[in-house]
Amino acid sequence: MAMSEPMQPAEIPTVRELFVAFVLAGLSGFGGVLPFARRMMVEQRRWLTPEEFNELFSLSQFVPGPNVLNMSVIYGSRCRGPIGAIAAAGGLLAAPVAIVIALAALYGLYGDVGALPRILAGVAAAAAGLIIAASARMVQPLISRHTGPAPFVAAAVFVGFGILRVPMWWVIAAALPLSIVLTVWWRGR
Repeated sequence: MAMSEPMQPAEIPTVRELFVAFVLAGLSGFGGVLPFARRMMVEQRRWLTPEEFNELFSLSQFVPGPNVLNMSVIYGSRCRGPIGAIAAAGGLLAAPVAIVIALAALYGLYGDVGALPRILAGVAAAAAGLIIAASARMVQPLISRHTGPAPFVAAAVFVGFGILRVPMWWVIAAALPLSIVLTVWWRGR
């Protein structure tokens, strides 16, 4: 889909659709579900626009817990209430939990095999690449001409947290009011 084409929103997913979609995202997300959740919600099923996904993901980062799990709960709840939240979160967790339990049992049996650290390093590199790709796609809506100060706030957060290693809560405490003030100023000019 080209960036200039308007996106047609999909119908609100059923409880079953939420569960199945998040099961598939959870199964796909070795090393991180975010890229697969974004592809599923924005590109494949068109449940959200890129901007809506970014907003939902941003909200999910402000509450304790795994970001994509928080996102599944929030989105499922928006669509189908508490049962939708349970379906989305349950779908996201069901298969990975079963796989992790099985892998833990196998690691207990074969954890001393010499090649295992190299295999795990390769998996970690692939996961990092997926996270970088998802991050790049999330940045695209922020750099459009209609987003105002969002790219600058994102860059400041990146520098503060990613480069200067300022504690996350300090960065959030500074970025949240800054982004609100800058957005109000931007829209009022």
